[in-house]
Amino acid sequence: MNKNADLILKTVLQSSAHMTAEEIHAALRDSGHRMALATVYNNLAQLHSEGRIRKVCVEGHPDRYDKMIRHDHLVCRRCGKLTDICFQDLTKLLQSQTDEELLSYDLQVSYICPACRRTAHPASTTDP
Repeated sequence: MNKNADLILKTVLQSSAHMTAEEIHAALRDSGHRMALATVYNNLAQLHSEGRIRKVCVEGHPDRYDKMIRHDHLVCRRCGKLTDICFQDLTKLLQSQTDEELLSYDLQVSYICPACRRTAHPASTTDP
């Protein structure tokens, strides 16, 4: 693995957020590492194809990158916020349903996050 890929991998693994390529680029720049945004994208693609990181795709939002630790996501339909959730591993249940040997799965559960619910239905600020 090259130096840039190693820095990018460490950034993803040390983050508790689901970072976009632009956020990873900014984090590297803020920590004194200079590289082109295209270099970040290319290395993320390579790390993903090697199975070192997960790419999380949410329609209408930039791809985000995550650790390979087995977990699933709540995805806000309005703002695209990702929240980690941990269900019991569903692999055996899914295999029994399909009669196939499954390699992996990604579960995204859609919801409306509390911040978006508050924005959609703000509390009344006038007294009756």
